[in-house]
Amino acid sequence: MKKNISFLLICFAFSFTAISQIYNPIKWSSKVEKLSETKYKLISTATIQNGWHLYSQEVPSGGPIPTTFTYDDNGGKIKIIGNTSEPEGKIKFTTLFGEEGMNIKSFDNKAIFEQEIELVDTSTTEVNAFVEFIACTDEQCLPPKEIDLTFELSKATALSSKEVKTSEKVASKDSKKEEKRGLLGIFFIAFLSGFAALLTPCVFPMIPMTVSFFTKQSKSKSAGIRNAIIYGLSIIGIYVLLGSVVTAVFGADALNALSTNVWFNLAFFLILVIFAVSFLGAFEITLPSSWATKVDSQADRGGLIGIFFMALALAIVSFSCTGPIVGTLLVEAASKGGIAPIVGMLGFSSAIALPFALFAAFPGWLNSLPKSGGWLNTVKVVLGFLELALAFKFLSNADLVLQLHLLEREVFIAIWIAIFGALAFYLFGKIQLPHDSPISHISVGRLSLGLIVLSFTIYMIPGLWGAPLNLISAFPPPQHYSESPYGVGFTKAGTASVQQNDHGGLPEGAHLMPPHDIMAFHDYDKGLAYAKKVGKPIMIDFTGHACVNCRKMEQNVWVKPKVLDILKNKVVLISLYVDDKRPLKDDEVVESKLNPGKKLKYIGQKWSELQTIKYKANSQPFYVLMNHDETNLIDPVAYTPNVDEYFNWLEEGISKFKK
Repeated sequence: MKKNISFLLICFAFSFTAISQIYNPIKWSSKVEKLSETKYKLISTATIQNGWHLYSQEVPSGGPIPTTFTYDDNGGKIKIIGNTSEPEGKIKFTTLFGEEGMNIKSFDNKAIFEQEIELVDTSTTEVNAFVEFIACTDEQCLPPKEIDLTFELSKATALSSKEVKTSEKVASKDSKKEEKRGLLGIFFIAFLSGFAALLTPCVFPMIPMTVSFFTKQSKSKSAGIRNAIIYGLSIIGIYVLLGSVVTAVFGADALNALSTNVWFNLAFFLILVIFAVSFLGAFEITLPSSWATKVDSQADRGGLIGIFFMALALAIVSFSCTGPIVGTLLVEAASKGGIAPIVGMLGFSSAIALPFALFAAFPGWLNSLPKSGGWLNTVKVVLGFLELALAFKFLSNADLVLQLHLLEREVFIAIWIAIFGALAFYLFGKIQLPHDSPISHISVGRLSLGLIVLSFTIYMIPGLWGAPLNLISAFPPPQHYSESPYGVGFTKAGTASVQQNDHGGLPEGAHLMPPHDIMAFHDYDKGLAYAKKVGKPIMIDFTGHACVNCRKMEQNVWVKPKVLDILKNKVVLISLYVDDKRPLKDDEVVESKLNPGKKLKYIGQKWSELQTIKYKANSQPFYVLMNHDETNLIDPVAYTPNVDEYFNWLEEGISKFKK
């Protein structure tokens, strides 16, 4: 037991604190394969530690730096043919690079990159290159890194594609496991959506009618059950075929690549709005009646073919109710890439088909079904409101990409409050829509659902004043993308003046971090000079724009009153972003001490090297309390989510400070 506890503590320390440890989770190797007398294939292999990711050569705007290969053509003696190829990898949704999230292709365990070259001068014996990349876990990223690669042509081996394919298969095992987990989630959501579709007025009345048909037309009970099962399997086959067509037409990952595209998001916003308006009763989306007539005529043929066409007739006739749900599912599933549309349609159709098989096997259960009535249209209307709310997520994505600030956080939340507030009034019977039946009273179930929706509506209201709304954090724009990052109605002038009084005015190089106006420097030397001037200890915050744990500390620990008081009044904060990609000034460009012969190009590289050399650590966040002579007041700490522990560290360090 003690050993197990010790092991867990070690794992916890490795994952979250990583004090005084330099990570090197990705190692590169190179080899060469000879294709002909003048053509070679340069193979770069990245071996990736478990839990870490390497990103693709193409990433969405606002994401991490892409993996980039640069080859030296040796003064024109080498011809680079085409682009560097990469393995299939996986596409995963992440919020690591912004609260709005994005889909990014990455690699786990091992990734093999290939580049074909042709020798212009056959006396060339080696090719030099370098790769720039960033290594991330699901929680944090290390600073960008450059590695030199050398390809010795004299050691080239004969082409062995079988060996390459074998290594790619090994590298993809863990990726496939994670993909399976994602597909199970899609199947489950689609299955629930199928049950929702069952409760619409286009599908629910068909259950007793169809089951009764099979039981009466079949010569025996077993034949009726068999025919109903074939009918259910036919329904599944039809919808799975639809998912297969979507995958085949658009490609396994095409829609995923479009998920951050402005026009893609605008198009699906309009589609979902049309679906929603249809569900609310403005009109019905139907397929041509001639289709249903032709399919019905084929259903009379009997046998397996007749049963299949009966299933197809159900899909066509019920399209006005199932179409919007299927369309939404296909959009969401296809955006995941791969076979997700097929899996989504399998889940949806299984839920549709299941009742027909069960009620055929146990026809006595039909008596327990509630009678068709106005409640079916209520289900349809509720789905319409949900479709309308989801539509604005696509519109928000487009607005975020274009940075138009037309649908900022407050506007988005206000729209959702209006939508769900109207839904609550509808459930309470205060709003009547075109196809609703007159109601003299509401059921307990409808009242309960109305209360839940009303509670959710009230929950969202504080979001207009800056509340985080953690229950729906994946849907609205991030808090900084708002009309007022400090909250609606907040007067910043007072806070700014207090901050200036605390610090004697904002010095050169300092800025205020909203929403609590903590003064911070981004330049080490300016922050150190100011600390000496005001006689306060220094806190260095090694952080990153793509650092999730950094944001967690800032949002959950720094905001606590006792910690906030220290950060604002008792220390001088210097925040150094190790992933800052802005170029250094010409007079600041120096040779790297970690990689002799290489120049430091970016501001982030400068701070990353400082952290690595001086503190023997390269993970973020990383906090240092130090004197004016740049000696540590206390041992540095990393991610410390416990407020009391972090506060005690601050207090102990400050108590040792001497002016």
